[in-house]
Amino acid sequence: MSQGQLYIVAAPSGAGKTSLVAALLRHLHQLEVSVSHTTRAPRPGEVDGVNYHFTTPAAFQQLIAEDVFFEWAEVFGNFYGTSQQSVEARLAAGVDVILEIDWQGAQQVRQKMPQALSIFILPPSLEALQQRLTQRGQDSAEVIAGRMAQAQSEMSHWAEFDYLVINDDFDQALADLSAIFQAQRLTRERQARVQQARLTNLLASAS
Repeated sequence: MSQGQLYIVAAPSGAGKTSLVAALLRHLHQLEVSVSHTTRAPRPGEVDGVNYHFTTPAAFQQLIAEDVFFEWAEVFGNFYGTSQQSVEARLAAGVDVILEIDWQGAQQVRQKMPQALSIFILPPSLEALQQRLTQRGQDSAEVIAGRMAQAQSEMSHWAEFDYLVINDDFDQALADLSAIFQAQRLTRERQARVQQARLTNLLASAS
């Protein structure tokens, strides 16, 4: 069975990362998003075990002590972390896995798994980003101001990533994101593993 590929997808809050990844999952097979642990409260419509594994700060600290996490970070006063065992099990099963994490988490993952491919998603402008955050209707003006300040700090790390996608037009951004995944699945190394039987047959026929 072919080993899956690990992808890191990061973006400032409001850039459209979650919507793009959700749409990508509807287009590609053998692709999953790792379900992270978090100490933040669930948002309307979020389901424990589906969107996140919601946990308490004390329980999260215990998981850190047990070295469970592939990566973890504190963002806006809440903790987020990815189970290394869970990710490695899905990769071993031949499934491509997406980590939706921030640049801090991306740095931690690259240290443990340098072969991970990373993608950074940017909004077309600061004005567009603020508009998207406001239209969510989930945060106060004070929180939005904080997110905007944090976003500029996060966006300064874009050059640490392998690919850059600008989410101006959603359909075009989705096409760009999908192209990255499709191209990676067509590399010689990946095809040699996935198409081993077919290639053996073709070469045997040719001889």
